[in-house]
Amino acid sequence: MTDQNTRLGIWLMVLTTFIFAVQDGISRHLAGEYNVFMVVMIRYWFFAAFVITIAARKAGGLGAASATTQPLMQGFRAVLLVSEICVMIYGFTLLGLVESHAVFACYPLLIAALSGPVLGESVGWRRWAAIAVGFVGVTIILEPGFGVFQPAAIIPFIAALMFALYGLLTRYVARRDTAATSFFWTGTVGSVAMTAVGAWFWEPMTGPDCVWMGALCITGAAGHYTLIKCYEVAEASAVQPFAYLQLVFASTLGILVFSETIRLNVALGAALIVGAGLFTLWRQRQKG
Repeated sequence: MTDQNTRLGIWLMVLTTFIFAVQDGISRHLAGEYNVFMVVMIRYWFFAAFVITIAARKAGGLGAASATTQPLMQGFRAVLLVSEICVMIYGFTLLGLVESHAVFACYPLLIAALSGPVLGESVGWRRWAAIAVGFVGVTIILEPGFGVFQPAAIIPFIAALMFALYGLLTRYVARRDTAATSFFWTGTVGSVAMTAVGAWFWEPMTGPDCVWMGALCITGAAGHYTLIKCYEVAEASAVQPFAYLQLVFASTLGILVFSETIRLNVALGAALIVGAGLFTLWRQRQKG
């Protein structure tokens, strides 16, 4: 892998995190006006169409993309991801972008902690120490001992746990399935599952919000496209640290657009989480 490819991969990851942060901002607005299930359902319709279009253009077409020897695991992954998205967006409506993303940033630490029991990988004492520091950061954000703990603050942590499990299961199915197959199942099964739920919560949308809904669908497809390209040109270990920029971009949107504020404990906790996460990524790369 050349330095040129790594540099391109980093820029694509930065672009991806920016697109996903914009998507989160739009999701926060729409979920504040309409039911979360309906918003995610429409977004997934577009995502499924995007996935099917990409699969149809590749060698072997839809048959090759859908072929798997582990359909139950692929289906569970897809349902887990769409459920995590619903939980996270609901968290945006209660806590805002800043605090939701500050807690959600712990998901790489959860992946490291769960990689042993789920995938049988070894986690050394240095990474366990980093995981512990990261969870101190989560505790600082949640403030459980200061009489101001909100039960809602646990929602992005639940989303992070779900996303970490999704990430581990993605690595698990990758032992036998291609990335294209996993991507296909994520979009199609997720769309079917979300439609089964979201159709019961349909609400008419205003003209301007239909435009925002269109923007949400486009950013979703664009973000996944740039992420795919990113991993095509650069190693995951080289670009993954830059995924933390989504916290920066989303927090900036929260402050500028939604008039959110960053409390001192949130800034301190997020710094500990990101620092610990970067260390675990570095240790993983060293071992690799």
